[in-house]
Amino acid sequence: MNSSQATLENVAYETKGSIAYVTLNRPKVMNALNRQTIQELKSAFQTAKDDPAVAGIILTGSGEKAFIAGADIAELSEITGDKAGEFSEKGQEVFTFIETLGKPVIAAINGFALGGGCETAMACTIRVAVDHAKFGQPEVKLGIIPGYGGTQRLPRLVGKGRALQLILTGDLIDAHEALRIGLVNEVVSQADLMPRCEAILKQIGANAPLAIQYSIDAVNKGTDTDLISGLKLEAEYFALAAGSEDRMEGTSAFIEKRPPHFQGR
Repeated sequence: MNSSQATLENVAYETKGSIAYVTLNRPKVMNALNRQTIQELKSAFQTAKDDPAVAGIILTGSGEKAFIAGADIAELSEITGDKAGEFSEKGQEVFTFIETLGKPVIAAINGFALGGGCETAMACTIRVAVDHAKFGQPEVKLGIIPGYGGTQRLPRLVGKGRALQLILTGDLIDAHEALRIGLVNEVVSQADLMPRCEAILKQIGANAPLAIQYSIDAVNKGTDTDLISGLKLEAEYFALAAGSEDRMEGTSAFIEKRPPHFQGR
């Protein structure tokens, strides 16, 4: 298996085969997000996007306590009102980049996913959590509101009522409650976390890369519009996929009863 690593201070980046592993690496502060870490996340995901050998990405946190415990409170406490909007928008920009990468991103949630950590997970394509993980948007307890997409992605995932209850109370929920309300896709043991994420990406990776990209785009863009507009969008992406070499290969392989060999074009 090929393995490569980029040098970043707060984020580890490694590839094995067709999977890129992005790991938040600030265990002393439970992988809290500061400005530098957010920018390094962008850099790591840009590398993954640009690498044709990478078919999918697993995002996780170092250690067994925290995925991302939230924003760096020390940094947050120094932000003035006039700079806060810019602070929020920069984080939102990076998380939207992750969400619209065009390659599947699985959040391997290995512990606390609070505030910005929950928001990071929600920007990923699929979320798999360990059974001891905890989730929450406790920003109101600090006199602020979620600023990295929490007020927008949470209601889209779990519904308006549940999202408002979590945001307004600042309560934490466990992994099984997160699964019940649709915040995470699966709950597994610590030992099964990475193997399960790798298995999902392997299953996705056997399919046509362009079809994967178009499906992600169609769902993301369609979620933000009305049904009629979304259906029109779906037809446009369907036409793009149908015109690809991968579609010809996929249908030929099915008829010839052989495994397809997709090229991503």
